Amino acid sequence: MSYNSFIIDGYVDEPACFGVPPYISPYVRYVAGVCKEHGYNPGYMNIDQIRENPALLQSAERSDLIVFISGVTVPGKYIGGRPATGTEIMQIGASLRSPLKCIGGPVVFGSGGGGGCTAVKESFSVYDHVLQGEIASALDSVLLGGSPFGEFDYSKIDRWSVLGSDIIPQHPAFPNVMCELETARGCSRAVTGGCSFCTEAFYGLPKHRAACGIHAEVSALYKAGARHFRLGRQPDLLTYGTKGGGEFPVPNPQIIEELFSGIRKVAPELKTLHIDNINPGTIARHEDESKEALSSIVRWHTSGDLAAFGLESADPLVIRENNLKAQPDDVLRAIEIVNEVGGVRDENGIPHLLPGLNFVLGLSGESEKTYDLNESFLRDVLKRDLLVRRVNIRQVMPFEGTKAYEENTIGKYEKRFRQFKEWVRNEFDLPMLKRVFPAGTVLSDLIIEVEGQTSFGRQLGSYPILAGMPLQIPKGSIIDAVVCDWGFRSVTAIPYPVKINELPASAIKKIPGIGKKKAVKIIAKRPFQSYEELKKVAEDVIPEKYIGF
Repeated sequence: MSYNSFIIDGYVDEPACFGVPPYISPYVRYVAGVCKEHGYNPGYMNIDQIRENPALLQSAERSDLIVFISGVTVPGKYIGGRPATGTEIMQIGASLRSPLKCIGGPVVFGSGGGGGCTAVKESFSVYDHVLQGEIASALDSVLLGGSPFGEFDYSKIDRWSVLGSDIIPQHPAFPNVMCELETARGCSRAVTGGCSFCTEAFYGLPKHRAACGIHAEVSALYKAGARHFRLGRQPDLLTYGTKGGGEFPVPNPQIIEELFSGIRKVAPELKTLHIDNINPGTIARHEDESKEALSSIVRWHTSGDLAAFGLESADPLVIRENNLKAQPDDVLRAIEIVNEVGGVRDENGIPHLLPGLNFVLGLSGESEKTYDLNESFLRDVLKRDLLVRRVNIRQVMPFEGTKAYEENTIGKYEKRFRQFKEWVRNEFDLPMLKRVFPAGTVLSDLIIEVEGQTSFGRQLGSYPILAGMPLQIPKGSIIDAVVCDWGFRSVTAIPYPVKINELPASAIKKIPGIGKKKAVKIIAKRPFQSYEELKKVAEDVIPEKYIGF
């Protein structure tokens, strides 16, 4: 198939939108819809494909239109892909001479070298148009002969999202692609300026998308082959569909129920339905409504889900100085409530819905005491026997237009920052992983992303656990595995069911209760014809339900 337009996906990572593989951002699909509406047949390529095969740009050169989508405002570490750098963006733009070249996405807010670096705005002079405002609407305006600025309009986005849905089979990871879905844009806390470091306030007060538009998009994506979805493009899913209400609107559980049940209706055999951001301040202020809304999510979603909490800091001074969303006691109460509603485990031993915690360091008002308070907060979580799926720690990357751009403590406590990360990995993450994923937990449909003597894989979902397997498994394989050990941010697992007659010693010795000596005995006695034979060597160490012959 020939294409006369190309979307180059440089990946996005924002406070309320993720688009690094295996995720595909909604912006890609919206822009594809605009291209189709204007008579352009859109092709797709991402920055990692171009790195691997620069000759792909020859196809782009022969097209009429190029739209480069990129921008990271929440820097992180990635396994599935590496976001485009400023240098790559400019080099690609300069190398393409024939097509009309547009660039857009959060990259227009600026770009930096990662956490602890100040973001700098680029001119992107090698591009014909820098798409400002809503990217798809801005492209629509350009193609109509207008300015490269787009007003926000969900009636148009609903139309474009359906039109552009059939671009997803071009993603190299298809059908194992996670479609990020948009429910709202903007932040209710923008009335007070929002958090000092956050770019979501740039989008203004919340604009909520109608459930019928979301359902129509999911239906179109489902028909195109999508089976994995995340309601990720919103600052606080619990306030979806609310009107007014100040900084912390009261959740409307009925609207949440209609949203999730409607998705299940149009995508009956979906494999993943997860969420992302939830404001712990909303839960703490509106407990009853939040519990009911969370119960609706647990009723319709798929297990292994995560509600990302923006704690940022447990230091009251930093919270006040940076207009953060919740005090430590509020966050603790929110963790308790999510545990109460979502802590139930599925048939594989996976908790349905757990909170995740985000820390941002380098904010105004920070001191040595800040790190002590952060550690004290996490100790309290452990003492209360609460479950937390993961802790994300990063340094602020200030953007022009935010308070953190003018007031921050970047680099001032670098040593204490590194000590805090090390403390969390050793003293919190390891014992927490053992609680969340006890030995015997089955991880279904792990996709192998790194092949080697130890192969690494993840499930599709919100912040899935990384599983290392002590044997070589081809990249792209999809397997089930059972947890048998833990690292600081990952687990060790072996393929499930455990084929004891086939596994190498390196894998057998990882089984709890086996070790090196017993592994040697097991290998010497193979092949086993029954579980009873195995028990004579391994005793009752491996439950029968995990064994496959």
